[in-house]
Amino acid sequence: MRIPGGTDGRRMLAVTFVDKAGSGLWGATSALYFTFVAGLGAAEIGLLIGLSGAIGIAGPPLGGLLADRVPLRPLLAVVQAVRAAASFALLATTDLRLLLLIAAVGSLGDRSSSVLTKLYATRVAGEERSRYQAVNRIVSNIGWAVGGLVAASALTAGTTAVYRWLLVGDALSFVLAALLVLRYAEPPSLSRVMTKSAEGMESIEAMKGAEGAKGANPWRDRRYLAYTASEAVLFLDDSVLTVGLPLWTVTATTAPHQVVPLLLVLNNVLVVCFQVPFARFGTTAHVARGALLPLGAVFFAGGAALTASAVDTPWIAVGALVLAATAFTVAEILHATISWELSVALAPPAAQGAYLGVHGLAQAVQRSAGPLIVTCAIAVGPTGWLALGAGLAAMCCGQRHLVRDRDRTALSVPTVTLSEH
Repeated sequence: MRIPGGTDGRRMLAVTFVDKAGSGLWGATSALYFTFVAGLGAAEIGLLIGLSGAIGIAGPPLGGLLADRVPLRPLLAVVQAVRAAASFALLATTDLRLLLLIAAVGSLGDRSSSVLTKLYATRVAGEERSRYQAVNRIVSNIGWAVGGLVAASALTAGTTAVYRWLLVGDALSFVLAALLVLRYAEPPSLSRVMTKSAEGMESIEAMKGAEGAKGANPWRDRRYLAYTASEAVLFLDDSVLTVGLPLWTVTATTAPHQVVPLLLVLNNVLVVCFQVPFARFGTTAHVARGALLPLGAVFFAGGAALTASAVDTPWIAVGALVLAATAFTVAEILHATISWELSVALAPPAAQGAYLGVHGLAQAVQRSAGPLIVTCAIAVGPTGWLALGAGLAAMCCGQRHLVRDRDRTALSVPTVTLSEH
């Protein structure tokens, strides 16, 4: 498979794999660690995860803002080092207050690293950023799967020492990721390239253009903020697949409980098989905007399938759940492609870090509010899923209308091919 971004692009995939493998170790065992090692109760664990996640929402805009002002490579390495320090620090205490502080720092680093990795890919892959992000997502899934399998094997022992060693493995993965990043080249920064080009041409107009682009502020760009808000809604496919589908299957359908892990496996298989082919729906901002209508149709189909799964016949329920898992996975893949392209293309080239940081809030907010929204749909019953699917379809139409004037100008965004010295 050809990897966009050349050597640096391929190397960053190694960083992604190491990072996500470590995260898979911790993600599969965090609740168990806090229960059996830290001695926390269920309510305390909920508070710890919820509050640290809420604080982590500040990570994407902070990381993106810094990325426009300092070199990206050392910044990404520092963020990975912060994540490693937070993981090691968890081993040193069982006090809830200290654990809250440490987990919040780790959450800030985790959310920041996602935006910085996306920005690195944007800079090295240029016009092929959508394809690169697709490959990166496949590597992420594989890394998570490897980490989860290692954790599952280790947990057969079930001792506190095993839990601690899994957390150490998570921390060491971030250390290795930081060291790998420091070996790679600094990707070209468009803000610096524009400024240098303007100075070299000694053109007043070029300098004004560069300064204007550098002064762009995403917090004053009402349309980009509205776009980000709509993204927070469309990212609900994540909560549907990880929270809604399992809970709905075991509480409201006649399908056997054993089908739940199979549905999650189906999700992973579809992502690995189709994320790269679907990158063609994000080759330009115009193409990505056009894919929003099919995305809305898939969302509605997924909601309708979950509604249909509430039947008394087990085999029909299973079939409907498979259709729902397939639809929401296709929506996940397609939306990821659209989102990658529009979030970059709609941002001023010299302020991509700040804009991508603000866009990162969408996924962070969804992670906090998404489970509540999905559980509300479950509480309503079958019609709740139909309403959710219709609402997501309507949001796709709204987003398509929102970006209609911006997608044409985004096509003229220049690709950086210069290198910095």
